[in-house]
Amino acid sequence: MFKDVLIAVDGSPHSDKALDYARGLAEAFGARLMLVHAYPQTSDLLGYKDFERLVSRRQAAGQEIIATARKRLGAVEDRVQENLLEGPEAEAILKAADTHGSDLIVMGTRGRGSIEGLLFGSVSRKVSHLAPCPVLLIR
Repeated sequence: MFKDVLIAVDGSPHSDKALDYARGLAEAFGARLMLVHAYPQTSDLLGYKDFERLVSRRQAAGQEIIATARKRLGAVEDRVQENLLEGPEAEAILKAADTHGSDLIVMGTRGRGSIEGLLFGSVSRKVSHLAPCPVLLIR
């Protein structure tokens, strides 16, 4: 049923649960997995004296999240690709799903502050409304 599953990871407990579900799908359907992590845009750092070092730190933190997720996948690790992206999380996930031709997006939900959630909405909400494929949200 599912051949290409995109998993959005951010290192949170909900993200870990989403990884567990995705691993089960990969085992059941023989699906390939695409780990996606989006780190914050670096344009907010322009003009800082240590711009390149700060950008490098964001990328390294993102790569560590992906590496930890890959280890958690265990037995299906050989069917995993990685995609470390810069930008707003929802937009990066949507673009990766479209570019990769994903059959399914698996991601965790995460509570946000009530005012921030009302003003901006959550990443999972935006992805679920705009995704080019089904979205499985894990609590």
